[in-house]
Amino acid sequence: MPLRRIDTHPPMQPLASSAQLFIGALALALLGACSKPEATVEPVRAVRTMELQSGQSQQTDEYPAEVKARVESRLAFRVGGKLVKRLVDVGYAVRAGQALAQLDAQDLQLGQDAARASLAAAAANLSIQEAEFKRYKELREQGYISSLELERREATLKAARAQTDQAKAQLSAQSNQARYAVLSADAAGVVVGVDAEPGAVVAAGTPVLRVARDGPRDVVFSVPEDRIAAMRAAMARNDSLQVRLTGAGGQTVTARLREIAAAADAMTRTFQVKADIGEAPIRLGQTATVAYRGPAVAGALLLPLPAVFEHKGQSAVWLLDKPTMTVKVMPVVVAGADGNQVRIASGLSAGQTVVTAGVHALTPGQKVSQYIEPSAAQASAPAAAASR
Repeated sequence: MPLRRIDTHPPMQPLASSAQLFIGALALALLGACSKPEATVEPVRAVRTMELQSGQSQQTDEYPAEVKARVESRLAFRVGGKLVKRLVDVGYAVRAGQALAQLDAQDLQLGQDAARASLAAAAANLSIQEAEFKRYKELREQGYISSLELERREATLKAARAQTDQAKAQLSAQSNQARYAVLSADAAGVVVGVDAEPGAVVAAGTPVLRVARDGPRDVVFSVPEDRIAAMRAAMARNDSLQVRLTGAGGQTVTARLREIAAAADAMTRTFQVKADIGEAPIRLGQTATVAYRGPAVAGALLLPLPAVFEHKGQSAVWLLDKPTMTVKVMPVVVAGADGNQVRIASGLSAGQTVVTAGVHALTPGQKVSQYIEPSAAQASAPAAAASR
């Protein structure tokens, strides 16, 4: 009986089929990875817009300011010496003639004593010369001396009188010098600064104290170079300014331009301006805000501040093209600010539609839709239903 061969290995065909399936799946995955992703459709963004209309604009400028006295004196001694006493501090109210500081007057007193002694010596010499001239005059009348001798005695008498007058003037000057050792206020006011302390040796004319005199007050502020022409024009028109005091419950007073510096400050390149607020009871040194409203300008185009952005180094806005409902960048020139709005000098015209909110999230040519306020949509719904 013939023997049958029994094959103990499984058939190879199923294994080959699994490998082929794996290779095919891997190829499909690789093909899928290399294929381009589907382009995403950018959503239509809703934006707030406004249609430009020409109107009336009035520019408002605001500047920080400080209240100062119209006249502020820098008081100094008229003689030099060592400062030994200061009788007032900053903030003290002083009256005219009140002593404020004092120098060491010992040397000045010695000079006064020397001048007084010189006057006494000159007076004694004058007395002798007068007596001698009287005697020589009598002798000349009796013929005992010549006229020349009498004239010589008369010249000596005149010299003695001149020396006496000189000694009197010297004593008067030394007395004044001694009085100058006390620094007195020449007008009523308030001490606003101290420039020297006791112990310092000061020269004649060196400022020791600063006193703001009682009387009219000024608000002092700085104006940039590009606005100084408008400020000069306002001064020529005698325009008024509104001064809002800080820390005074919002108190507002009216001021008039009084003085504009002829040249700009070398460091800040600003011009100092002073405005008169009269004798209002305002504390010296108080801070304030000066507001100036320029003349009204007709035909101005106004935009909210958020509508303007910077594009390639210049101001620009997003202009809406209504037929295509797309936006594009429109460069503009800003003329100035008017509260929370800006005035457009050029680049736009009345009737154009400008995006006023969300300007930083747009791209050129982007599709947009006009945002409608919910309240406006609810109000328009009954009107639409009634029309049907």
